[in-house]
Amino acid sequence: MADKKDDRTIWSWALYDFANTIFSMNIISRYFPLWVTKTHDAPDLYLSVAISFSMLMVAVSIPVLGAVSDQTGMRIRPLIILTLACATFTAMIGAASSLVIGLILFALANYCYQSALVFYDGMLPDVSRGTTVARVAGLSVSLGYLGAIVGLVMMMPVAARFGVEAIYLPTGVLFVLFSIPCFVLVKDARVTKSPKEDVGAAFRRIGQTFRELKKHRNLFMFMIANIFILDGVNTVITFMSVYANQVIGFEGAWLDIFLLTSIVGAAFGALMWGRITNRIGAHKALQYVCAMWLCVFVFAAMVTSKALFWVVGPMAGIALGGVWVAGRTLLIDLAPPERVGEFFGFYYMAGKFSAIMGPMVWGIIVYALAPLGGTLKHRVAVLSMAVFIAAGWWMLLKVKTGDR
Repeated sequence: MADKKDDRTIWSWALYDFANTIFSMNIISRYFPLWVTKTHDAPDLYLSVAISFSMLMVAVSIPVLGAVSDQTGMRIRPLIILTLACATFTAMIGAASSLVIGLILFALANYCYQSALVFYDGMLPDVSRGTTVARVAGLSVSLGYLGAIVGLVMMMPVAARFGVEAIYLPTGVLFVLFSIPCFVLVKDARVTKSPKEDVGAAFRRIGQTFRELKKHRNLFMFMIANIFILDGVNTVITFMSVYANQVIGFEGAWLDIFLLTSIVGAAFGALMWGRITNRIGAHKALQYVCAMWLCVFVFAAMVTSKALFWVVGPMAGIALGGVWVAGRTLLIDLAPPERVGEFFGFYYMAGKFSAIMGPMVWGIIVYALAPLGGTLKHRVAVLSMAVFIAAGWWMLLKVKTGDR
């Protein structure tokens, strides 16, 4: 008998994407970077260290978290704990007595946010029973874009009236509030006992997957290419508001509107690149995405006019949508059908590692060039991200899609 689709469970699960993008947009992309670099007048390197350290901890702990999720079936309870912890650390940032404490709280919040996604994504196969994974995932992505927009719009008057420090508490509250339907209405499919014995096996499976990956040359080359590409992409997600503020001069509501244009661009880009990928193939589509990112970084580094910089937001958004659509599709094209799930897990873990190097390179460049003054340090940092994209594109050209 076929599994019956449960719309209430599907929507409740997908609403968590709406909730967590409120955190990622408001904290990671919009307010915290400027809290560090503008409110506390600290170098970008401080933010780079906080981001990179928290992502390193996530990458190292993913095998353990994945093992607990897969072997025990416990997903809701860890998701609730990590979400509440993230929201709590987020709310505390606004009352932080020093920059260092704020950075520590942010690193902890980001770790909990990223780690929660392991358990959230692990629910997808069970939630999707009676329909397709692609449809449910598509719904969650759509609600994610909507959550980013709602989060920004709701915090605009709060920041304008009470200051940037006032947005952290309501952001944490909104994260939890919109997560409640998932916490209450989505149930674990199965629960077994004693996950302790699974941790060592998890790391052995990672090693085995890596050895198997090396046997598939084209897939291995794609993974390396993807790490370079995501290094540039993840870094610009974190530092876009810093660049728009300190180099171009966007402030307050104008900065919010600029970020909104990038979100709309990403939503449009996901649809556009989906059609392009279906028409010309994921390999060629991802090369076009790389070309677009190079244009974005070079243009952003050169432009001095606010009017012209408005083009950067939508362009970056459209290119961002293409990274996820074409990248995931190419992985499916290259991976042996019987091992797609295993290599997807490695793909996601590699994505976490890719968020370590890029921010550090950005921070070091800005710090090293600070004595020169002006905006040169940030413009060179943006161009350094183009180097990551170019390296990824070069590796991508070595991938042959006709041979697994």
